[in-house]
Amino acid sequence: MGTIEIKNVSKRYKDVTALDGVTLTFESGKIYGLLGRNGAGKSTLINIIANRIFADSGEVLIDGIPASENIDVRNRLFCMSEADLYDRDLKVMEHFKWTSRFYESFDMDKALELAEVYHLDTGKRFAALSKGYQSIFKLIVALSLDVPYVIFDEPVLGLDANHRELFYSQLLKEFEDGGHTYIIATHIIEEVAGIVEDVVFIDKGRVRLNSSVEELLQKSFCVSGPAAEVERYCLGKNVIGCDVLGGMKIACIMGERSPLPEGGALQISPLTLQKLFVKLTDERSE
Repeated sequence: MGTIEIKNVSKRYKDVTALDGVTLTFESGKIYGLLGRNGAGKSTLINIIANRIFADSGEVLIDGIPASENIDVRNRLFCMSEADLYDRDLKVMEHFKWTSRFYESFDMDKALELAEVYHLDTGKRFAALSKGYQSIFKLIVALSLDVPYVIFDEPVLGLDANHRELFYSQLLKEFEDGGHTYIIATHIIEEVAGIVEDVVFIDKGRVRLNSSVEELLQKSFCVSGPAAEVERYCLGKNVIGCDVLGGMKIACIMGERSPLPEGGALQISPLTLQKLFVKLTDERSE
């Protein structure tokens, strides 16, 4: 089974530690969510994986091959970047042609078909496209490449609701056809919650959580009710955050659910991936 292995990777920018000893593995045949707030270290990690910048220490292996300065990994991985790395004066069609020269697996027919689906004018210069259509162009390039690993860095920025839905549907279709591993780096958690199988939470340059979505949501929940009752229930439990409204309290908990006291006013409810993310990265909860 193929993997992307990140081993003890660290990266500093002057006085800022962007990544601090990150170790994790992305296995093939899954859709991952790489989640974190702006500035958490997601883009730095992605750029190191994609061989655009270099780690200060540690290494990245793609199917066992060192990624750093290694042209052999080019046809194994593609990263759709939030940053605009394309020549702004070239037309969309010219970019498609250049991509087909650089990547043997680029499917021109699929790219043109998707351009029609998204109503992307291939005769326009990149600079003449709106922010949303620049994102659409980059998504089409990524979806038209037959490489084992595809990374999407904030893929839906500037897209309207219809185009976002269209992208997620197309991504699932490509995934079901088999052979790809997708990593979606985003801070828009709600939209990817029903798509990703595993999630990696990065906060302040460190991996805060690495788990399957199913396992994560099974062991996470909220308990609500009168503040005093909630506080008694939470004794000895891993409380990751609380909300208080008057005399009522909601506690977000990770761990096993113990039975509620009989005759009390407490209620248990599911904890969504979005809510979990917010509580895990809320400095006020620390």
